[in-house]
Amino acid sequence: MKKIYGLLFIFVGMTATAQHFTKEEKALIHAGNGKQKMKVIQFTEPSELIILKSASKDISPNDKDLQVLLERMYQAVTDPEEGGVGIAAPQVGINRNVIWVQRFDKEGEPFEAYINPVIIWRSKLLRKGNEGCLSIPDRSGEVYRNYTIRLTYQDTKGNKKEEIIEGFTAVIFQHETDHLHGILFTDRLEEQSNKHYHNISSETALYLEDRLKRQ
Repeated sequence: MKKIYGLLFIFVGMTATAQHFTKEEKALIHAGNGKQKMKVIQFTEPSELIILKSASKDISPNDKDLQVLLERMYQAVTDPEEGGVGIAAPQVGINRNVIWVQRFDKEGEPFEAYINPVIIWRSKLLRKGNEGCLSIPDRSGEVYRNYTIRLTYQDTKGNKKEEIIEGFTAVIFQHETDHLHGILFTDRLEEQSNKHYHNISSETALYLEDRLKRQ
């Protein structure tokens, strides 16, 4: 996902058992220079679009090739030419549940890796913001996302964790986990085009969100 911010709005109205990488996936992970960034695939290429539109599978955090994939994904998303704030494994041609997200809600705004992430709860309060995508470089659009989410995942050591995430960082998580289900932000734009949303101030939005958490 590209780095684009937005405004606050409100809308009225563990996956399968983890496996190890296949032979084909290992070949792609180690192709070329295994220490350099992997190619970010594009929706304009029919064969690559098939990958982007396919659902991903869980991966074992103990797979020995996972660290190589993570490092090469990190090199891709942090490449100055890309300007990304998040990336999902399908974007480098691997249909596995692995993402990197820049944590703007943490000191230093670090990039962190998440294995087999699942959003288990979403707030009713929505946030509207302009989004772009590393796999769709020439297009952006205003997408409604849940302001707050609850996420379960495994860290790079295999530990199971759960946390609540808000604001722009929550948007990045939603964008990247959508990739794991074969959903692009352009799909969300089309899905939301015929829905009605009620615009409220950011102060009211934060107040309502706090009330919802207390229920």
